Amino acid sequence: MKLYTTDYAPNPRRVRWVMAEKGIGDIELILIDIMSLEHRTHPVIAKAGSPHLPVLELEDGSVIAESVAIGRFLESLYPEPNLFGRDAREIADIEMWTRRLEQRLATPLMLGTRMKAAPLVILEDPNAAVGDYMFENAAAYCAGLDAHLASRAFITAGRLTIADIACVCAFDFARIARFRPDKSLENVARWLGALRERAKVLEV
Repeated sequence: MKLYTTDYAPNPRRVRWVMAEKGIGDIELILIDIMSLEHRTHPVIAKAGSPHLPVLELEDGSVIAESVAIGRFLESLYPEPNLFGRDAREIADIEMWTRRLEQRLATPLMLGTRMKAAPLVILEDPNAAVGDYMFENAAAYCAGLDAHLASRAFITAGRLTIADIACVCAFDFARIARFRPDKSLENVARWLGALRERAKVLEV
């Protein structure tokens, strides 16, 4: 299998983090230069029907796109450590939090960054007002996340899951547009700090 990825974007990083947690070393990484718009013309990426990364190419030449979908597929092949749920209740809880965090936090952070970060002008027509609106919505949700994390080291299930990975990757991406959670959100800061150290060790 081959993973078409890039060093710059949060969604490909999600998949590389899943691979690192699971010790997956037999998938070839194909680096795509999105800053030269290579992803918009690459024939394998085109098979996915959308010019976005990541894309996983299977042995038969078919492809899977979208970071969470790829993560689920990899978990079916490499079940440990579990990142998507061990039983029906865990699966539902992790799905609930992943969708909630993507809608209320990760997507606003990623879109806001694309609208505000000068280096990304090649990818998006910048619109600072839209970026500010996205960041304001993300910042407002951070207060609820801080309360949720008051008695937890992870978002749900008592361990690292795809919900944590998706969210941390978005926070890290937003740093290039100078977004930071409010300093008063001590639980978010603790959680982010611990997971950033974990990512550093895993080199993702």
